[in-house]
Amino acid sequence: MSFLRACCATLGATLAFAADAHAPPPSFPTPEFEPPAAGSYALPAIQPAPAGEVIDGSGRRRALADFTHGRITLLGLVYTRCSDAEGCPRATWAFSAVRALLREHGELESRVRLVTLSFDPVHDDFRTLAAYAARMGARRPGAEWHFLTTPSKRALKPIVEGFGQDLRVASDSRARPGTEEFTHTLKVFLIDPAGAVREIYSTAFLMPEMIVNDMATLDLERR
Repeated sequence: MSFLRACCATLGATLAFAADAHAPPPSFPTPEFEPPAAGSYALPAIQPAPAGEVIDGSGRRRALADFTHGRITLLGLVYTRCSDAEGCPRATWAFSAVRALLREHGELESRVRLVTLSFDPVHDDFRTLAAYAARMGARRPGAEWHFLTTPSKRALKPIVEGFGQDLRVASDSRARPGTEEFTHTLKVFLIDPAGAVREIYSTAFLMPEMIVNDMATLDLERR
């Protein structure tokens, strides 16, 4: 627990969540019980990660499968202008905390990737996400952290539907493109190297220590 609190203090100063002002990084519930030992429990497959086309931080079109196969993947759908402390900022802060914790887990760190995928392709083009990634410290040493968008809303649709991510525009229909606000339920997906979703974390269960424990469980299963 003390290491996680130290991570919180370090990360809090660096997480300006986007160009607009946002609330301070949220706190997280901590487990009220000792997590079971990694590898002592199973995470059954829930669903396959969907296929789709994305754009990476350099502007290249890539298959989403490039970012959901081959490694243990933690994937969250967000948009950079979100100001709901219980929504996208919480997911991004959790990813930073997970990345910090992974530094204490040896080789597991090299077998994990983090993926932040925007569901606002009109505003969140690859340049916006590249700048956002730099603010989040994604280029610093640690587990891979990719920031992706999609070529269009049309390309986004099968990805959102495939993950079962509810999403709707909250602003009125007269809003200018790229200014819409979205309503969605926070979901973060843990995906195994074969591309199967093995856990889905909601706000109440987005605990960095538990996520890292689940990653270690998948790693032990693979080996």
